[in-house]
Amino acid sequence: MPRIEPLVPPYSPAVDRALRRWMPPGVPHEPLLLFRVLHRHPELASRMFALGAGLLGHGLLPAADRELVIARVTARSGCAYEWGVHAATLAPQAGLGPERIRATTDPDTGAGPASPSGRHAALLAAVDELHDTAHLSEPAWDALRAHYEEAQLLELLVLAGWYRTISYLANGLLLEQEPWAEPFPAAP
Repeated sequence: MPRIEPLVPPYSPAVDRALRRWMPPGVPHEPLLLFRVLHRHPELASRMFALGAGLLGHGLLPAADRELVIARVTARSGCAYEWGVHAATLAPQAGLGPERIRATTDPDTGAGPASPSGRHAALLAAVDELHDTAHLSEPAWDALRAHYEEAQLLELLVLAGWYRTISYLANGLLLEQEPWAEPFPAAP
């Protein structure tokens, strides 16, 4: 049970409109638990929507790169809730297969059949370094610069920090996974 109870239908017309904005058109699921909890504080939810929607719908990073960063940040943060939502929906839409997404939960993503190369290896190494140190070394930065323009690099840093924040929120609220979400792989 979440620490803050999510809103349940029937929603007021204003909340219904706001929750519909958060969900992609035609999605067969109820609005996410996270969104329904956030709407206990509508002003905060509204402020968060602007950045979250901007990163997902109007970003400069390729969709596969964005989803790889989100999966690794949420996996490293132990956020089964957000990892599972993206693994079930946005990661496949971005062209990332189940093996690649599951590999983001492995502490050693550099091994095995799903091991990344090139820009994806640079992304994962940067996410790990940011997670562990809250800094980015010159070698990690240089590896990213080989693949991305400055605006994309700024977006990458914001994206990683945003999903660390989302992970704190989901973990702190004790959100259970959505029933349709991809289950978070068990530790080996």
